[in-house]
Amino acid sequence: MNKNSILRLSRYRNALNRLKNAGLVKIFSDYLADAVGVTSSQVRKDFSLFGIAGNKRGGYKIDALLEKLNTILGKNVVQPVVLVGAGNIGSALIKYKGFEKEGIRIVAAFDSEPAKIRPAAKVPILPVAELAAYVKANSIKIAIISVPESVAQQVFDTLRAAGISGFLNFAPLRLRSDNNCVVNNVNLELELENVIYFVNVFEKSGIGIGLDKD
Repeated sequence: MNKNSILRLSRYRNALNRLKNAGLVKIFSDYLADAVGVTSSQVRKDFSLFGIAGNKRGGYKIDALLEKLNTILGKNVVQPVVLVGAGNIGSALIKYKGFEKEGIRIVAAFDSEPAKIRPAAKVPILPVAELAAYVKANSIKIAIISVPESVAQQVFDTLRAAGISGFLNFAPLRLRSDNNCVVNNVNLELELENVIYFVNVFEKSGIGIGLDKD
């Protein structure tokens, strides 16, 4: 089972929600494949990895399929998340309302600058010195890191020691980690550089490059 399979499950779930809102009750793998941009055999293969079976004649019942996908993706319970670094990226993530719709809640943020500390805010911003104790006391397992590169590894080590096992890292640094945790690195500058490069290639050559990620 690889990361791409999990990412596709999220895409299937989003497509199913759209189709359900459009009034559909059942769906076949080829129709779902078209909605997501993969092959029908890929849909069936991904589902089989998680024990999801359909009916060749009847297809999949959308409600039942969504229930299974929500359980697999952890959407059936609210996932509490802490955020470290209340700068520009961190502040934007705190204000983002889409998380709640997906069962994700940033329960607290942490920063080292006294001017940013706001314990009474809807999402409290607390001193970073309280980070480890908060994580342990509230059994938090997931964290977002949006701190400068110079302190990213230190923050990661603190979070790891406190019991965090899942990380979304916005710091422009690939963190040194062990095999018992999951780290997704998001380098916005690098992603934008890639987009700029391939747009320039396209404009010079006039040839489509088809780099959509699965």
